Amino acid sequence: MGKAEASQEVSAAEDTLVVVKPDGVRRGIVGEIIGRFEKKGFAVKRLQMLTMSRPQAEEFYSVHKEKPFFGELVSFISSGPVVGAVLSGRDAIATVRRMVGATKSWEAAAGTIRGDFGLGLTDNCIHASDSAESFTKESAAFFGQTRG
Repeated sequence: MGKAEASQEVSAAEDTLVVVKPDGVRRGIVGEIIGRFEKKGFAVKRLQMLTMSRPQAEEFYSVHKEKPFFGELVSFISSGPVVGAVLSGRDAIATVRRMVGATKSWEAAAGTIRGDFGLGLTDNCIHASDSAESFTKESAAFFGQTRG
């Protein structure tokens, strides 16, 4: 690979956040889920296990605050330990979202994380940021950094 190609490869990298939800942690499939991203070539830049407080979960899901399912999302994500990972790689946000699959587990394609492991709508094993803006907001809420 030439110098121009190498620098283009580096500049195309972006970060995204995935959170293995309490159902995935309880079932002992965190390693298998994170391993799929590593096998795809993503680097794990940050990894942390925690149990979200209710205020932290409300901030994390604040984009859904006015939706009828907000309370259920907050209750579920704060119901037990979760594992958050910042992944880095080429076209990370879109690629990770494709790997994760449809939100409704029963609609997610086989071979996707939700298609293979998800059991329902809320208990679908994983959350993944859907944009660079979401990554910034969600990672700050997850890792306890304040927004500027």
